Amino acid sequence: MTRRIGILTGGGDCPGLNAVIRAVAKSLMRQCGAEVVGIEDGFAGLMEASPRVRPLAWEAVSGILMRGGTILGTSNRANPLQDEATTARVLRHAQALQLEGLVVIGGDGTMALAHGLAQRGLRVVGVPKTIDNDIPGCERSFGFDTAVATVTEAIERLQTTAESHGRVMIVETMGRWAGWIALEAGLAGAADVILLPEIAFDVEAVAAVCRARAQRRRHTLVCIGEGARPAGGEPAVQAVHADRPEPLRLGGVAHVLAAALQPRVPVEVRATVLGHVQRGGSPTPFDRVLATQYGNEAAQLVMAGAWGRMVTLQQGRLSSVALADAAHGNRQVPLDHPLLRAARQIGVSLGEPAAG
Repeated sequence: MTRRIGILTGGGDCPGLNAVIRAVAKSLMRQCGAEVVGIEDGFAGLMEASPRVRPLAWEAVSGILMRGGTILGTSNRANPLQDEATTARVLRHAQALQLEGLVVIGGDGTMALAHGLAQRGLRVVGVPKTIDNDIPGCERSFGFDTAVATVTEAIERLQTTAESHGRVMIVETMGRWAGWIALEAGLAGAADVILLPEIAFDVEAVAAVCRARAQRRRHTLVCIGEGARPAGGEPAVQAVHADRPEPLRLGGVAHVLAAALQPRVPVEVRATVLGHVQRGGSPTPFDRVLATQYGNEAAQLVMAGAWGRMVTLQQGRLSSVALADAAHGNRQVPLDHPLLRAARQIGVSLGEPAAG
């Protein structure tokens, strides 16, 4: 009997999703003759009265390696665990489709949903996906490198206009509660100040950097993660969506910081929120290779019957962890991380008050 495996992409879109789909499908077809079925729009494709699926033959997954987004579509609202009736429908559809198991590609929220379904009997293998690089148990997720490259280019472009006008330019990145994008892109783009969710920033310390640079007729570039907050303050929340697995939508901290800085500095302050441009476009070569490795490794777990696990990268080597270990929490930048030490030692401000 031909093995039949489903695959879906959940949560936000991310460069490299198609590379994973391609690798999973081709590995399964080539190595065990499996039939691969794509689930449309994430878990939503299994939640409706009739499942929405498409066959993923060899030709269907050829030529998609370099494409951004996902050919299957995705959803960050679909919650298959929202009630018992919905969960039962999802499991019933998976059985009716004769799926041996499901490969789920997504972030920590998607992994939490996959884990919940696994606890109810659905065979699942997870693949970590997020530009935020914040999935527990995984040191590098595909899509992150592309996002860093996009933000770095934006910082470079803002450097020239900041220099021309002698301004303070604030660039806000995605990343939710983790500062990986802001940290790596800030270092790569030569930001003068890098503000992260992991380190509450002192507004006066940031203003002091800007004033000191202005006295030398120098502009200032600030790179700030969307989850960053001032000491004693709260993160900037753009919206609350109670019907989503991740209800808080962060955003706008760059404008909050700009308003706080403007009275404290003698030059003009401008804020730029990069938003979803960080998610789009073709994946970098690094992300294409990493996504291909993850997809192939997921296929190996499927063929080995190692259900309930997520592919991961640890200490530079591919391995896997239990879905339960990746289903909750997020991986923040450790306060003793070498990149933080390097930033401080080359004179980059992290918004910390001056010693003494």
